[in-house]
Amino acid sequence: MKRRVLVVEDNLASRELLSDWLEVEGFEVRTAADLKTSFEALAKGLPNVVLLDVNLGHEDGLDIVEWMRKEPEMGEIPVIAVTAHAKVTEQQRVLQAGCKACLSKPINFKLLRDQLDHWVDATERASDA
Repeated sequence: MKRRVLVVEDNLASRELLSDWLEVEGFEVRTAADLKTSFEALAKGLPNVVLLDVNLGHEDGLDIVEWMRKEPEMGEIPVIAVTAHAKVTEQQRVLQAGCKACLSKPINFKLLRDQLDHWVDATERASDA
């Protein structure tokens, strides 16, 4: 079964780049450009992992993490934040919000692959237990 990822990214070029790379890596990809379409995408089916741009224009991407953590069926879905503002204080804010990792833009795809493997595998092991 393919691993599913939701990519939440407001920049079309970045969203397409991530989606294309993830598909090559064997993921089934669903995308969203803002909070509204993120909620809609989650309602259509739960992913194994979420890649989340923290700054969605005028919206704070971390709002979706806060909402997910309150929903029993989504509370344990790993969220990996992706941000152009990866200063230490921003990373702390991201991790405190409930994200499992925070990656800087431009994306290091080897690091992203490592994070995806780690968090998706950890989730699969937990669900098998």
